[in-house]
Amino acid sequence: MSKICTTCGLPEELCVCESIAKESQKISIYIERKKFGKKYTIVEGIDTKEIDIKDIAKALKSKLACGGTTKEGVIELQGEHASKVMQYLVELGFAPETIEIIEEKRSYG
Repeated sequence: MSKICTTCGLPEELCVCESIAKESQKISIYIERKKFGKKYTIVEGIDTKEIDIKDIAKALKSKLACGGTTKEGVIELQGEHASKVMQYLVELGFAPETIEIIEEKRSYG
């Protein structure tokens, strides 16, 4: 017997909670310069309580063939990939209206 989702009441195979959560996110993507002029693509705004951010980071790293990490609810990808990240997030089920690309930020942290 399959388990029932406590949120939507459907069997786990048919659960729609994550797809609903993906449509309601407000995601920001921007390029950040760090030490030694290295550029990172930062993806923030994904609710870690509703969506597994590590799975999304893993999928993005695989698609973009780059390194990266997740820190405090933020995905950091090595290199400049803002437009490609937006495209892949839409493919993963996020609504394009909720994804925003911001101009480059500079940080040396």
